[in-house]
Amino acid sequence: MIDTTLRIAPVTLRLRSPFGSVRAHVDFFYPDAVETGRADTFTDFDVRIARGAGVRSWLRPQAQFLLDHNEPFLPLPAAQAAALFEWGLNWCLATRPLGYLVMHAAVVARDSDALVMPGFPGAGKSTLCAALTFLKDWRLLSDELAILDPETARLHPNPRPICLKNASIDIVGAFPGATLGPVYQDTRKGTVTHAAPPPQSRAKAEKTARCRWVVFPRYVADADPWCDEIGRAEAFARIAEQSFNRDRMGETGFRALCAMLDGARCFEIAYDSTERALNLIDAITGG
Repeated sequence: MIDTTLRIAPVTLRLRSPFGSVRAHVDFFYPDAVETGRADTFTDFDVRIARGAGVRSWLRPQAQFLLDHNEPFLPLPAAQAAALFEWGLNWCLATRPLGYLVMHAAVVARDSDALVMPGFPGAGKSTLCAALTFLKDWRLLSDELAILDPETARLHPNPRPICLKNASIDIVGAFPGATLGPVYQDTRKGTVTHAAPPPQSRAKAEKTARCRWVVFPRYVADADPWCDEIGRAEAFARIAEQSFNRDRMGETGFRALCAMLDGARCFEIAYDSTERALNLIDAITGG
């Protein structure tokens, strides 16, 4: 059983669950996120990972994700309870009105200069994000969500476990300093695990960054690497497709995305290996 309050920048949430795997997940991936001694702490989300009711409590047990007592999507097998917490939290950040513009993109930073990597599923952005984090000492902001504050045009970190799928598991597992959690078989995304964010990224979880580069990565097997610089208008259109709430935010979202791109350089890259991808990123960002 776990009933705790977690500060996972930029939000605070209450998490309750009877699953030991969820507690172990929090202990492993969020060792310094537990809020203690503050019973009156405001929480953005009230999350429960609950056991399936009725016949599902003993026949093919399930785990339910509940947000503020509502179940927004179908349950998953109980063995995936901890992973369900991560996927459900992504949904919370992407859909709840927190005042941020939220986009589907990996984000890393050096000092206060951020590299934003939007991409469709399967483009390789999480693997590239992990490579930059573990091999090139970039600071992880997120492997999944770019969280932009319209007031400041700065990106908020959300340094949570990096989700790895299928072939990327062995690739990232071989990186120095990479620590992987349990492997989940037969999920809707295939075989899945998570890599713990480096402690230095967690330590700077409240330090925002300004977008300096936008890179649209694409892994293409057996292809020669290439890099094209593209205009901000094209980048705007592509990122807008990856935004979860720009339409809902209206003019505020439009202006926020314009402000994020103001002064940023935008590129599209393709590569067939991690080494070549890192060389391209070095060339773009000045190494």
